[in-house]
Amino acid sequence: MKFIKKLSSKNLFIFNLVLIGAIFGFSLAFLSFSCSTPGSRARAQESQVVIPEDALAVAEGLQTAVRAVAEKALPSVIEIKTVSVRRQQMPNFNGIPWEFFFGPRDRAPNQEREFRSQGLGSGIIVRNRNGVYYALTNHHVIDEATEITVATKDGKEYPAEIVGHDARKDLAMVSFRTNDVYPLATLGDSDTVAVGDWAIAMGNPLGEQFSFSVTMGIVSALGRTGGPGGNINDFIQTDAPINMGNSGGPLVNIRGEVIGINTWIASNATGGGFLGLGFAIPINNVKRSIDEFIQTGSISYGWLGVSLIEPDRDFIRDLGLENRRGALASQVFLGSPADNGGIRAGDFITHVNGKEARSVQQLQMFVGELRAGENATLTIIRDRQSRDIRVRIEARTDTIASDNRKLWPGVTVVPLTDQIRENLQLDSNARGLLVAQVIQGSPADIVGLRQGDRISSVNGQTVTDLASFYRVLRERASTELWFGMIRGNSSIESLRFTR
Repeated sequence: MKFIKKLSSKNLFIFNLVLIGAIFGFSLAFLSFSCSTPGSRARAQESQVVIPEDALAVAEGLQTAVRAVAEKALPSVIEIKTVSVRRQQMPNFNGIPWEFFFGPRDRAPNQEREFRSQGLGSGIIVRNRNGVYYALTNHHVIDEATEITVATKDGKEYPAEIVGHDARKDLAMVSFRTNDVYPLATLGDSDTVAVGDWAIAMGNPLGEQFSFSVTMGIVSALGRTGGPGGNINDFIQTDAPINMGNSGGPLVNIRGEVIGINTWIASNATGGGFLGLGFAIPINNVKRSIDEFIQTGSISYGWLGVSLIEPDRDFIRDLGLENRRGALASQVFLGSPADNGGIRAGDFITHVNGKEARSVQQLQMFVGELRAGENATLTIIRDRQSRDIRVRIEARTDTIASDNRKLWPGVTVVPLTDQIRENLQLDSNARGLLVAQVIQGSPADIVGLRQGDRISSVNGQTVTDLASFYRVLRERASTELWFGMIRGNSSIESLRFTR
């Protein structure tokens, strides 16, 4: 009886339950392990998944091509390290509380302190003249640099000098001297680049630990404008990863030819992280600049002598420019190639030597590439009719391009719309053209025109829309200019300007 009671006790029951569970778990684990080992699973997958040989050959072919591109192009890439030094006056510490505790003393002059900031970028070697290597980079990489060092892929470093730089194109050139031999980059033809082409970016992103990196993507778009600092290039857009430090490095095609100079990224991330929107200067925009930098240290630009604007919807409607692409010559410099050739304010320029100028920046780029003394044919639209005008290009200088005294007429006007009338609290039947901008020092400024005036006539001839405004300027204001205008509630007449 005692034995039976022990068998039926609670403690023994729990012990038996745990023992049976352990035996069952051990048996299940052993069975699972024996039936499905890692080796057997791998063999099962190997037997079920087969990579098609034709697909594998294509992938390996691309891999081989990219390896060859890296081997060809990377040795001509350089890392550019800069140091910028600025000096700043530091205040002395005389006066309160010094004088309160220690009494007055002679005041020492403010002390100067030197601040050094470091920068990093990339470049591409394009010339070698008797052991002096010349490399392209971006203007913003070397701007304000007082010390420059270049590093090559073999780990060597050399002191470098600025050969020349240009902010309008964001281009610069540096040089360094060595007896070592480095290959020159092979420059391609960016005019043959198409959307969808392979694009391979090289450079030194985010510091030295990532130097001489290679990333790959495609050409996402062409002819992009709107770069930082008023850059006048028509950029190649790519999704090949580009980050800070890549600036100045090459964008190459699948043949290892340089098709662009990596310049900027569009990013809303803190610190400028890459979001798939990188932009490179087309190499054809750069080729002529190489020899100009070496010979003169600067880039020369052709000058037409017009001030251009992108017409908005109201301009397009009033001037009959629907479905047209180009740039409006809102002002013309007196005595300029445009003026001498017959271009007038209000002309809409669509082509330069047969090439379509789709925007203000592209037109500026086309004209800038022309050389002084060269003749160019510009296609314009005037009074809704297309015509060609031949002009002789001159060299652009900052002095001549900023002389507002010769900017004719020096005023930008916009048509009165219902929205403008409502904003200015004008009657619904108010007429005239609203003065949106008066350029300081220009004829319009000299005669007394002011922003917010409403122009009702030019040289005594009534104007009611943009077409009539520019037509009267063109036909009746060749030597003299004055305006009838409404200022506040008064109708007045401006002074007269004589050419």
